[in-house]
Amino acid sequence: MLTALSFASVLVLLILVHELGHFVTARFFGIRVMEFGLGYPPRLLSIKRGETIYSLNLLPLGGFVKLLGEEDPTQPDSLASKGVGTRLIVLSAGAFMNALLPVVIFSALFMVPQQTVVGEVVVREVVPDSPAARAGIVPGDTILKIDGHTLDNSSEVGFYLRLRLNAESNWLIQRGSIQERVSLVPRLKPPEGQGAAGIRIETVNPRLVTRSLPFWKAIPRGAWRVGEVLVLAKNEITGWIVGAISPAMTGPIGIAQMTGEVARVGIMPLLEFTALLSINLAIMNILPIPALDGGRLVFVVLEWVRRGKRIPPEKEGFVHMVGFVLLITLIVVISFYDIQRIFRGESLIP
Repeated sequence: MLTALSFASVLVLLILVHELGHFVTARFFGIRVMEFGLGYPPRLLSIKRGETIYSLNLLPLGGFVKLLGEEDPTQPDSLASKGVGTRLIVLSAGAFMNALLPVVIFSALFMVPQQTVVGEVVVREVVPDSPAARAGIVPGDTILKIDGHTLDNSSEVGFYLRLRLNAESNWLIQRGSIQERVSLVPRLKPPEGQGAAGIRIETVNPRLVTRSLPFWKAIPRGAWRVGEVLVLAKNEITGWIVGAISPAMTGPIGIAQMTGEVARVGIMPLLEFTALLSINLAIMNILPIPALDGGRLVFVVLEWVRRGKRIPPEKEGFVHMVGFVLLITLIVVISFYDIQRIFRGESLIP
């Protein structure tokens, strides 16, 4: 029950935020909105206000804003009758809203008082010939800062290392009464069991501290955290390419399973997970995949490149239809493996 409720809540929030972006920008530019739908047809119930039908549909994995004449420029007040700039804004507004939501969530989380483990991060072991060893780090050193970030505990070391894989990272360490700055390059594909830097660390003298930020600091920190998440995503994809890690693909069923697992930990982790899902949704929708917003943006950009010469609507519609069928097929295949994993009792959270 918790899994179903938490997944439904997260899904509805992400869909509403995304479609609201399309809806508001379309109305702003005078484009007629035929329907604002939560879920995909068949329709369960609906209500009409003005020119727009607001509907709740049977298939829950998505939503839509149906605009007049999405591919037919002959209809007045249609999307296709508007200029290239207007269509680019309307089509990208959903992804923009999904990118904005994590900033709001992270900012709010930074403003909420939370307990944090604070202590000294001490190096207990250094692997010979590792990046840390070559930088001159030795057991007993205390890591004070990484790339200008003051460390609260040992878990933060792993986070900042993942941000700088295959890039130079600058550390401030303390050895006795002396502070020293060293540089190392965290490995993208380290030997098994060694980690990116080749050290084993421990939080010494830990204590719980309650912290929060005022809104004027929380908002930029929330935006910065979104940027950090994007860097982590880029590094993970790079890891797939070089074979450092295996790609972990999951569909709606797997996401529902993971949402339930995170919800059992607490509301704060669930909000963080929602922010991560929203970032993924923004990236996914802006990619040039037919049937998604990014695929439609491609045709608008092609029109601009061709100096106003449009791709025939029937050809564009056919491309999006094929893309939609392939996308649904991929979801079905991934869902099959998700179901198998659930029956094996495997978790998606390490």
